[in-house]
Amino acid sequence: MNARRPGDITDEMIQALDTAKRQALQKDLRALAASIRADAEGRYASAEPEWRAGVEWALL
Repeated sequence: MNARRPGDITDEMIQALDTAKRQALQKDLRALAASIRADAEGRYASAEPEWRAGVEWALL
C-alpha cells in the first residue's frame, strides 16, 4: 500500500485543475464570440437575415 506524502497531487486536485481550465476556456470563448458578434452586427447590419442567422448559429 502506498502512503501519500506531503505535496502529492491527489485526484481531486487534478479534477479541480481540469474544471478551472475548462471554465477559463469557456469564459474566453464567450468573450471572443461576443466580440465577433458585435463586430459582425456593426459591419453587416444591412446583410440578409439568413446570413446573419447563420453567423449567430455558428457563434452559438
